[in-house]
This record gives sequence, C-alpha cells and structure tokens, in this order.
Amino acid sequence: MPVDFLTPEQEEKYGCFCDTPTSEQLAKYFWLDDKDKELIWNRRGEHNQLGFAVQLGTVRFLGTFLSDPTDVPHAVVTYIADQLGLDAKCFADYRSKRNHWQHMNEIRSTYEYKNFTDQPGHWRLIRWLYTRAWLHNDRPSILFDLATARCIEQKILLPGVSVLTKLVAKVRDRASENLWEKLAELPCTEQRKQLENLLQSGPKKKKTHLERLSNPPFTISITGIKHSLHRLQELRQLEAEYWDTSGIPTKRLQQLARHAVAVRSQAIARMNDERRIAVLVAFAKIYTQNAQDDVIDILDRYLTDLFAKTYRKEQKERLRTIKDLDKAARQLREACITLLEHTDPSIHPKVAVFKKVPEKDLIQAVQIVDSLTCPPDQTLAYSELLQYYGTIRKFLPLLMEEIELQATPAGLPILQAWNFVKEHGDSSKKRWRNAPLVGLNTNWSKIVVDKKTRTVNHRAYTFWMLEQVVDALRRHDLYIVGSVKYGDLRAQLLQGEEWKAIRPNVLRSLDWSLDSYESLAPLKEELDLAYHQTVENWDNNPAVQIETFAGKQRITLTPLQKLQESETLEILKKRIQDMLPNIDIPQLLLEVNRWTGFMNDFRHISEAKSRINELPISICALLISQACNIGLRPLVQDGVPALARDRLTWIEQNYFRAETLTEANTRLVDFHSQLDLANMWGGGEIASADGLRFFTPVKSVHSGPNPKYFGTGRGVTFYNFTSDQFTGLHGLVIPGTIHDSLYLLQCVLEQDTSLQPKEIMTDTAGYSDIIFGLFGLLGYQFSPRLADVGKSRLWRFDATSDYGILNPLSKGRIREDLIHRHWEDMLRVAGSLSLNKVNATHLIQALQQNGKPTMLGRAIGEFGRIFKTRYLLLYLNDENYRRKILTQLNRGEARHSLARAVFYGKRGELHQAYRAGQEDQLGALGLVVNAIVVWNTRYMESALQVLRNRGHTLDDNNIARLSPLGHEHINIVGRYSFILPEEIKDGQLRNLTYKEDRLME
Repeated sequence: MPVDFLTPEQEEKYGCFCDTPTSEQLAKYFWLDDKDKELIWNRRGEHNQLGFAVQLGTVRFLGTFLSDPTDVPHAVVTYIADQLGLDAKCFADYRSKRNHWQHMNEIRSTYEYKNFTDQPGHWRLIRWLYTRAWLHNDRPSILFDLATARCIEQKILLPGVSVLTKLVAKVRDRASENLWEKLAELPCTEQRKQLENLLQSGPKKKKTHLERLSNPPFTISITGIKHSLHRLQELRQLEAEYWDTSGIPTKRLQQLARHAVAVRSQAIARMNDERRIAVLVAFAKIYTQNAQDDVIDILDRYLTDLFAKTYRKEQKERLRTIKDLDKAARQLREACITLLEHTDPSIHPKVAVFKKVPEKDLIQAVQIVDSLTCPPDQTLAYSELLQYYGTIRKFLPLLMEEIELQATPAGLPILQAWNFVKEHGDSSKKRWRNAPLVGLNTNWSKIVVDKKTRTVNHRAYTFWMLEQVVDALRRHDLYIVGSVKYGDLRAQLLQGEEWKAIRPNVLRSLDWSLDSYESLAPLKEELDLAYHQTVENWDNNPAVQIETFAGKQRITLTPLQKLQESETLEILKKRIQDMLPNIDIPQLLLEVNRWTGFMNDFRHISEAKSRINELPISICALLISQACNIGLRPLVQDGVPALARDRLTWIEQNYFRAETLTEANTRLVDFHSQLDLANMWGGGEIASADGLRFFTPVKSVHSGPNPKYFGTGRGVTFYNFTSDQFTGLHGLVIPGTIHDSLYLLQCVLEQDTSLQPKEIMTDTAGYSDIIFGLFGLLGYQFSPRLADVGKSRLWRFDATSDYGILNPLSKGRIREDLIHRHWEDMLRVAGSLSLNKVNATHLIQALQQNGKPTMLGRAIGEFGRIFKTRYLLLYLNDENYRRKILTQLNRGEARHSLARAVFYGKRGELHQAYRAGQEDQLGALGLVVNAIVVWNTRYMESALQVLRNRGHTLDDNNIARLSPLGHEHINIVGRYSFILPEEIKDGQLRNLTYKEDRLME
C-alpha cells in the first residue's frame, strides 16, 4: 500500500506539541515524583533544572525529544516550575545545545528509553503491530496512531515520521497478504472454478452471479421463502461450509465479504489471483451463513403475517354473518327465558320450550352459534389458517432439507416435532398417532388432537410445529450450526482454557473478584445505605407518598413540574440565535470538514490511495442526498464536475459504507468533545437511548408492523444514543418497534467514540431484572424513566433489616445462593460481552426465554435486583436526579426533531428495502445532524465570547441550558450552494451579527 496515507497536517503534528496539554495530561505526564526531583536538583542553575524537567516531561508526553527543547507550551513550563518552586522565566536561559544533549542522554539512560531500532523492543513492536493489523484491519492512520501510543507506552523513542509510516504500511500489507494466502489455499481446483464463475454474468446478462447472490430476497411471501431457499442452495454448492476458517478473525472475513459486494465484479476480476480468490472465499463463507439467517427471517415474518391475516379474515367473516348469529342468539334467548319462567308441573319443560321455539329451529340455532363463535382463550383463526396448509407444503420439504436444526436440552421436544414432520410429512394418518406432543399447549391441543378419536390433525400439527420452531430459534433453544443470528450462543461464550487465560484481564477491567462473597459485600453495604438515606429523607420529600390501592400499599410519585426559563436565559437564547450566520447545509458540512477533516474518512473500498479532485464536494452532495432523503437528482449540476451524476454514483458505490460513516462520525464526536461549550453541557459520562420511527412504503423483510406509528403499513426504528453533549454516538436499525430495550446493551457495547458513557438513560420501556444485571456486571448504570413507579418492587438482602416506612414495600429477598452458584458463569458472560464474543441482543433473548429465564438468567436477574432497587431508591429520594434524567431524555427528543427536519424528502419515509441500505442512509442522517451540532456549538461558543468581550455578564447555569440543535438559520430545503467564502477557507469563522439594542444584564 502507499506510504503517504498521512495528511500534511498529521505529519506536521507528529512528535511535537500541537495543542496545550489538558489538565489531565499535565497531571499524567508532567507530574514529578521524588525520584525525578532528586535527579533534577543535581543540575547546576535553575534554568538547567527547569530545562531538564521539561525535557523529561516532553519525552513522557510526546515519546521523543524536541530538536528545540524550549519549543513547548507556556502552560507546561509553568506547571513544572510551580512544582519545583522555580521562576518560569528562567527557562528562557536554557539555550546551551551541549546541555540539551547531555540532559537528553541522561534521561534516556536513567529512565531506560530505547532507540526505535534497538532489539528486542523493535521486534516486539513489529509483532504487536502485525497482531493488531491481522485481527482488526484498522485503517493506516489509526494503526499509525496506535503504534505511536505503543512506542510511548514501551519507552521506545519515536523515529522520523517517514520511518514509522513505512513500517505501518509494510506490516499492514504483510497482514493482508497473509490473509489472502490462507484464504486462497482453502478451495480445491474445482471450487476455484466455481468461485471464478461468480464473476460471470447470468443468462439475462444484467448482473453477475455474485451481484445476484449478494442481494437477499425482500418479499414476505411463499415466493420470497422459495427464493431464499434456492439462493441458499446455490451458495451451498460452493461448499464454503466445509472450509476451516477457525484461525482467521471473523471481522477480517466480514470485511472482505463486504468488499466483494461493494465493488464491481470487474474490479475483483482485475485483482491478482491470490487476492481475487481470497475475496471470493470470504464472500462465499459469510454469505452462506447469512443466507441461512435470511431464510429464517422471512419464514418468521411470513408466519407472523399469516396468523394475523387469517385472524383478520375470520373477524371479517364473523362480521359478515353477524345477522345469522343475532337471529340464532335471539332464538336461544327465547328458549332460555321459557325454561327459566316455566312453572307448570303438568307440562314437560321440553314441550314448553319447543312450543315457543320449534325443535328444528333450536338445533339450527345451536349449530350456527357453534360455527360462528370461538372459545374465549382461542387466539388463532384455526379454520382459516388450516386452509393455507397446501401453500405451506410448497416450501416445507425444501426448508427441512436445507435447514439443519440442533437443540439445547430445553429445545429437544421441539426438535423431535420438527424431525417427525420431516420424516412423516406425507405419511398416513395412522403414523401421525405417534407424533410427539410434548409442549403442546391447551390452545393448540384442541385442534391438533381430536378428543374422541385421539387422532392427530397433521395440518394443525404442522402449523403448531412451525410456530414453535421459529419461537425456539429466537430463544436459541434451537440453533443452526454456522448461523450468525441463530447459532449456538453457548459456543460463542468464552470457555475452557480461553476463559482461564483471559479471566484475570476481565476481572481487572470490570473490577470484580472471582470470589462472589467479596464482590457482593460492597453492594450489600451500598444498598443498605440507599435504604437508610431514603427513609431518613422521607418526611422532607413531599413528592413521594405511600397510598393503598385495592388493599395493597404502593408508592406514588408526583410528576416533575416544568422548569421555567428565566428572563435572562430567554434573552441569551434570542441573542445567540440572532448572532448566528445564515448558512446553506452544504456550506455547513464543508466548513465543518475544514475544521475536522471528517470527509477524509471516506476512502475508496479498494484500499488503494484513491483520491480525486474536489472529493469533499461530492461527499457533501451524497450526504445531503441521503440525510435529506431527496436522492441525487436535486444535487446534480451540469458543468460542475464534482456534482456530475456519474461521478456521484461512482463515489457512492466506492466510498459510502457503514464503516466510513462510523469513522467520520467518530471524528465529529471527538472534535466536539474538545470544545469548552460542549463540556459545559456534559462530560460525556451520560447518554440517553431512544427510537426514531420511519415508515417504509417499499417491500422489506427488515421492517415490521406497529399500528401506533405506521398505521396499516410497516416501518423501522432507528434506535440511537444521544450523549449529554448532544452528539449522536451510535445507532441500530430495528424492524418495526419490537422490544427496543433488548437492543440497548448491544448499542452501548458497539459504540467506539472517545466518549464512553457509563450511565444510560431511557424512556419508560419494557426493562427487566436481567438487563439491570448485565448492565451492572459490565460497569454501567441503567436508568430508565419510570412512568408508574408504584408497580416497581423493592428488594433486600437481610429480612431482619429495619427500613421503617419502606418495610411493607421491600419484602422481596435477593437470592444470594443463585448468585454465588452461578457467579463465574456470570463473569464469563460479562467477559464475552465486553470482548464482543457474543451478540448482546441475542444473549438477552436466550437468557429471558420469553419470561421464563434460564437458571443463569435467573441468577443475573437476582443480581440485577440489587442495581434496580438501588436505582429506584435514588430515583425516589432525589428530585435533581429525576430532573437530570428528564433533561437528558429531552435532549434526545430534541435531536430527533432536528433529524426529522433534515430528513424532509419523500414525506419522511424510508425507501430502502435492504437492511444495509437502511443503516447507511440513517447513518448519513446521524452524521449530518452531528455536523450541525458541531457547527452550532462552535459558533455559539464564539458568540458567547463576543458577548463577554462586550462586557456582558453571563451565568454559567444559563449557558448549561443552551442547545446546539437549532436550525432556523440553516437552509435545509431548496437550492444549495457548495462554494465556501474565501474568508473562511483557511479555518476562520464567519462574522457574527451583533446589535447593541438588547442588554444581557
């Protein structure tokens, strides 16, 4: 790969002070201990003492010595001088180059700093770099930064910038070549021919086989299921499932597979033999796994829709026959009244009834009621459903042939039912008498088994089996070998020697002890203290009361009153809004790029150093087309090469993908977190999660129903995080609105910005003890806003503890025995999650088992009750804490309002059929919203400084309540200008509008 991957700015910042170190950095790198001072005092002259100390701090911070040791920020000199009791001015006398070199050599010798080429340090660095490149395939600039940090950590003096860039490029190339070599060795000669054939066009010559197979079916129908099964069959003909890739990082395989579908087949064909085969092997391996998941996803959605469709059809039929039912019911009413009022002993009751209602009519009325009504516990329209048995049989044999299920102990009965149908699907009724019925609930048994003859209705049994199979796959009681989404979670957890080797690091990073008693001891004390603090403050807390409902005591909590804005805050908001310059959204993005360089993260998929002229303008146009949901047409401009349609299409195919969007977003979040105003809003320790709903009018497997949000249609939820600095950290696309809280932990663990929030706030949602437990194990605080706190239960350790007024409400005891018994397994789960060995959402589903948690799930739930109760007590006891949660949730909602304003095209509907397209478009939306936040924050910061310079007194409390989510000054809709004014091209800010007609005091 080319070695010129660093920008001129990055090269200029290498090995020197580019900014003044923060207070934390000063304390970490420039603090002098007694050993340091003893060495320093041996110098003659205060200027030499201070100079020696500055050089010592410099090499600790930068990893190298400066050619001019005096070229350091004044804050560094002052910080060190204060520790030594010296006058910082004497540093100006530190001019002797002889002393510079002497001090440098003494520091190197005393503190054991090594030259870059010294062995074995150099070899160890290369090995570390190779391991990192092999496992993660970081982009070159990130690997360069990691190598720099590693050198500083290992006391290896940094070499020249070109030396390190060449080493990074060489190591990265070697890791890639080794990967291609290992993958290319897997297929035999015949399999290689099959892989090469993927690059050929199909019969219609519109798409290559690779392009066709890369697109999963998106229609939820029998045709869609059959298509998905035929696609799986075709992929399995490549026999990728038999290739042993256990020694190759899954992440690298996935990256290569994404590369295969992101570039044109012609580009793959032009690669050298080894790399071309490696890319195709990765595609075959990953997409065969994905194809299995696609089959189950479509089957799940089809059955869900079918059950709902037949139920609606039955209801419609009942409405059509309501007159017949009314007539029959009235006749039965007359018969019952006659029977109840009959008092003449000389006349038999039957005679009296039949005189009122003829026997023939009465029998007919009973038959009508029997045919038009159903038992109250019946939730499925059986009569309508069974009519679709013939339709199901069109794909069922192929499904059972292609999908090989295996089971955990809990799933064995369902697997037996699956295997029975697979073996006896077309057998005679006699054989169906032996069908396994374990797990058949009352609702289904009424139609599956005839009470009189004890025969099994094979059609009903098949539908019951399919429903149970899909449900068991969701819970992972059944699993598919090799599947990503429906695989065996037990095999994905850390175990055996791997767990023993990594256990010390996991315990250290999560701050737990292997001894469960030692780990629980401080939690017991904290929970007991929380109880006592809440009870002691009860009389001074008018918002909380205990009332009796239906003979049971429960807590009631008065809702928070709206926090009124002071007049000075309103004036400050208005003044700042008036000062902000008006701007087109393209200019805003380009200006933010000038500050941050976030568009540099959009790089060509081929890994080549492919950069073209005016790329930022093209990237900007594509971001707007996606984020504003308007497509390319409004942005194409004749005569402007950067905005030509063909060029934009090419860049979209080669530069736009989830990976580059994530890296660009990370850069924006990191830049914003360094702004002083952003840190007045929050330190990044808190984030809130909420869902943004989008209607999807196109057919898509990855969408779901919810009448509240989507009416009779379908949609998706963009479940995303908002930091306490208003930036968006990460997001996931969820079909429909299903169980948002299940995805919460996955969202937390996958975000990788510099902000690492430890407290996650959510709106009222379906949370569980298990979620509290997993968050607690991983060191996070889960803080949901509670709509009805009275329904929540309080738990305790000690039944004899006196918690006063809370005693009647805290009778539940935490089962320590379960926690002690499963403690190491709980740690193993936490370690697997923290190292991304297992998907958090899938794990939670498996542990919860649809409300019937596994034993490990119960143990984690008991552990979660500690954190839930502690949180509830704090929530009740502290109004400021409740308001803090409300404030953060409001920030997330305000951010969503801005996102809605940006996503204005096509009535705000998401026209993406595939999940990847949905994720990319909503990722672009989040990126543009973050760019607006960055731009607003920086200009608001400038406006505040202007006001201070003009003599206005500003209240920090008012500043903390400002928001960077305003967009009145931004032209989002209409014709756009992509030309930046000359005066801001070098990073300067635009002029602010300032009027003297309004005072801040």
